[in-house]
Amino acid sequence: MIRCTAERVAAVEQFVWLTARVLEQRRFEFLFAGGSADGVLAALDAYRCADGGYGYALEPDSRGPLSQPLQTFTALLILDEVGACDGAAVARVCDYLASITRPDGGVPAGDTRLRDYPHAPWIPIVEEPEGSLLTTGLLAALLHKNRIEHPWLTGATEFCWRRIEELTESHPYEVQAAVSFLDHVPDRDRARAAAGKLGELVREKGFVLLDPQHPEGAQVPPGYAPGELHCVWDYASEPTSLARSWFSDDEMARGLDHLAGLQEDDGGWPIRWRAWAPGTHLEWRPRVAIDALRTLRAYDQV
Repeated sequence: MIRCTAERVAAVEQFVWLTARVLEQRRFEFLFAGGSADGVLAALDAYRCADGGYGYALEPDSRGPLSQPLQTFTALLILDEVGACDGAAVARVCDYLASITRPDGGVPAGDTRLRDYPHAPWIPIVEEPEGSLLTTGLLAALLHKNRIEHPWLTGATEFCWRRIEELTESHPYEVQAAVSFLDHVPDRDRARAAAGKLGELVREKGFVLLDPQHPEGAQVPPGYAPGELHCVWDYASEPTSLARSWFSDDEMARGLDHLAGLQEDDGGWPIRWRAWAPGTHLEWRPRVAIDALRTLRAYDQV
């Protein structure tokens, strides 16, 4: 069992060097070992497509040489992580998003062309997709966080507000995207009001594991893997998130202890969703480990 902070970080470092792609190695160096942003950016550029989006399995669950909305979100997340979410790369991303936006103002969950390449079975591939709050909310959140101005963001923001304020049913990943949007959209009073209602929905539907000793108190939504429960840190990955107010100090402390206790003997963390191919499982675990360390550090646990 890993017993202390220094041992925890060292175990992740060994796990990353043993198993991770160059991108995750560079991210770990930057975040925890004094590495350079340039190394991260060089590794990320390998996943960029000609249309300004990102593909090539940057998100392991979507393979092939096509830009995809969630892969492009991951690219923005990494650009934000290293303080480079601006400039020409982000302008190209916004132009790409404008090119795939649906009539309702949102971007779809997946591109119809993805059917020709391996992809997770839960990615919807339909001829005339609707805009997705999950993808649009995540993308808009990072653009607002970095004060990006682009015509695409205006319509996407209206789409997200409309979808969030109309929600009566949802699922945890969609709620996470909505929270991310609300954490960064400029209208803070409106965001706080919407976040309060979302928190009520999450607790009412049992979309969060409040007591790891009693998993029967949480619900696994339809289509999720057996045992794929969301925890307090999934919604409030940083103490500044609006979702932090959804949980008591005791609930948050239990959740963070649970997160730390999930670290495995090899230094990594398990993935909690369905592994549909062996390679994707291997590629996800270093990213999950880095995300876990980031969350623990945000709460002064690392």
